[in-house]
Amino acid sequence: MQLRFVGCGDALGSGGRYNTCFHVTGSSVNFLIDCGASSLPALKRLGIARDAIDLILITHFHGDHFGGLPFLLLDAQFTRRSRPLVIAGPQGIETKLAILMEALFEHSSKTKQRFDLSVIALEAERSRTFGDVKVTPCSVVHGESGGPFLAYRVEAEGRVITYSADTEWTETLIAAAQGADLFIAEAYYYDKIVKNHLSLKTLEAHLPAINARRLVLTHMSDDMLGRLGELPYTAAEDGMVVEL
Repeated sequence: MQLRFVGCGDALGSGGRYNTCFHVTGSSVNFLIDCGASSLPALKRLGIARDAIDLILITHFHGDHFGGLPFLLLDAQFTRRSRPLVIAGPQGIETKLAILMEALFEHSSKTKQRFDLSVIALEAERSRTFGDVKVTPCSVVHGESGGPFLAYRVEAEGRVITYSADTEWTETLIAAAQGADLFIAEAYYYDKIVKNHLSLKTLEAHLPAINARRLVLTHMSDDMLGRLGELPYTAAEDGMVVEL
């Protein structure tokens, strides 16, 4: 199984990076975690077949994590996709997706798809299974608008991937990422403490309790990107592949 960072940037495109979108594939799984506004061109740049994707997990409703869905769905319609697709995310996702579709492409939310599309709301701490993918959402803290906000612990093919999503430090991350084969964690700043985001120094203090097998930093501001050469951790790059 492997995870490819289709996009690992922040909302402002720091470092010229694409918005958040991770592609996970294995012998029996093919899914995305988040689908930021720039995800469709990023997927096409990497030659990733969108028709093969079975599931898209959305962490929250900010544009750099959610805004690519209308483009992806229109692309699926125009390329005559026939494979079913599941989009799962926080409570309210069906309404939020319809509003977003209408804001970007009028009447698009009412277009009858040529493929079966299921939009499913997830509840924090309640696991759901989609084929061979088990997803456990965990509540995180990222402000008052654009939520609910979820981190994900994803189990597939004997491996565990945890993604913190955008959040300030919260104890729920320990259970979500404990012992994970791969923990993808936001590190927006190096040591600056800001509301709703995670700094590397804050994260470091909790890494022993988390005890993940591998850590990859993502969603970094210019402050972090300027320090990459001096960090003892792996930092995501657009296109980077992690084998699991």
